[in-house]
Amino acid sequence: MSKQLKRIILEMGTGNDLYGMDYTKAARRAVQDAIHHSSLTLFKSLDIDPDTMEIELNVAAQEPEKIDLQAAAAELPYGRVTPKAVFGGLNIYDDVTDRTSVIVNVGIIVRLPL
Repeated sequence: MSKQLKRIILEMGTGNDLYGMDYTKAARRAVQDAIHHSSLTLFKSLDIDPDTMEIELNVAAQEPEKIDLQAAAAELPYGRVTPKAVFGGLNIYDDVTDRTSVIVNVGIIVRLPL
């Protein structure tokens, strides 16, 4: 009997690049921010292989097409990742320095066959 995928985890994170308008750098930082808020002891406690995770990585930025999704997904150490970029995040322009800081948000949804 095949087990159904069940959503068990939602983590959110925020990352930024203050000087380079590098959306990928901000996205990678957002993923790191999200996963560093967790300690997923359930895998060891329940003897579940963490590579069985199906991970939906949602990345939101003002210019989502500028994100290297594979680089952002590579920040996740386990599981099969399906990344998706959408419009969101925030750009903040500084007229004194003529620079734009970018803020990227991520939502990481994890499903397991249970």
